[in-house]
Amino acid sequence: MKLSALTAYLESLAPLNYQEDYDNSGLIVGNPEQEVSQALISLDCTEAVVDEAIATGCQVIISHHPIVFKGIKKFNGKTYVERVVEKAIRKGIAIYAIHTNLDSIMTGVNARICETLGLKNSRILLPKHNLIKKLVTYVPLNHADTVRDALFAAGAGNIGNYSEVSFNAEGTGTFKGNDAATPYVGEIGKRHKEDEIRIETVYPANLESKILMALILAHPYEEVAYDLYNLTNQHQQVGSGMIGELEMPLNEESFLFHVKDKMRTHVIRHTKLLGKHVKKVAVCGGSGGFLLKHAIAAGADVFITADYKYHEFFDAEGKIVIADIGHFESEQFTQQLLYEIIRKKFPIFAVRLTEVNTNPVKYFI
Repeated sequence: MKLSALTAYLESLAPLNYQEDYDNSGLIVGNPEQEVSQALISLDCTEAVVDEAIATGCQVIISHHPIVFKGIKKFNGKTYVERVVEKAIRKGIAIYAIHTNLDSIMTGVNARICETLGLKNSRILLPKHNLIKKLVTYVPLNHADTVRDALFAAGAGNIGNYSEVSFNAEGTGTFKGNDAATPYVGEIGKRHKEDEIRIETVYPANLESKILMALILAHPYEEVAYDLYNLTNQHQQVGSGMIGELEMPLNEESFLFHVKDKMRTHVIRHTKLLGKHVKKVAVCGGSGGFLLKHAIAAGADVFITADYKYHEFFDAEGKIVIADIGHFESEQFTQQLLYEIIRKKFPIFAVRLTEVNTNPVKYFI
């Protein structure tokens, strides 16, 4: 299939506008129109991973971490980033990254951590703002159901566990067409009154073009009146980190043994144990220190993440146990997650998990 079909599906699950401002998710190397028959999945895109893609006949590498975060001004092969990009281009291998946008969704990286640890009732720890918009339009009475159905089918009207959500109010619309108009009702040159319904519904900002196209195609009027509003509401199903609960509380030491086993980590750097039972656990794959105050506010007993600096451990202030399990270790199951996502949608498309351990951190035990 074309590379664009694969990337479009991934972005339908984890839209690019869900990524953080510093991130660079999306198609980094490659032509969307190129044909692909096999993908290699890796946490990082290194030279060894590109070599593996070449050896196994994969035309695209799907990595969690982008190989390029910042602009590159020269390609002299002096850095591993330059060498990876150069080799991929020469060999016609596409590189696609799905990073913080995959972190942010309810079924993404942090959900897989919660699942691995056996956490229940998981929810987003810090929901994102400014991802929801509202559409208001005015429709003649006998077309209201048709327009609503079209908007819902395009992805509008979803709030949490509810779908087909809208507000409707009847009123009277007026208009007068000029000589160039072809009005659905009324006469040219005469003011017309029409009984209409004002329909209000919300939608994800990334679906705006699809929503508006559905509205225009379903609406009977030659000129469709509508208003678009930016909402600052939190999107409860998109955001950073997650928090969940153990089915049965564990003492802190037993819980850390549980984490070490399930997350396959060599070592856990942690703050002082507080002598409490662990029931509620906050998690964030990768560098999640910015979520500490939110984990405390949510009542978490332990916060599992990575990349903590020495002085940042003091911020626990005896209110929570911080457990730094390592960046690679916290995100390693993302590879399997991506494998399952792609195979479910494209069961006859060849997907391969890398055999390269890209973790740059080694432990002298």
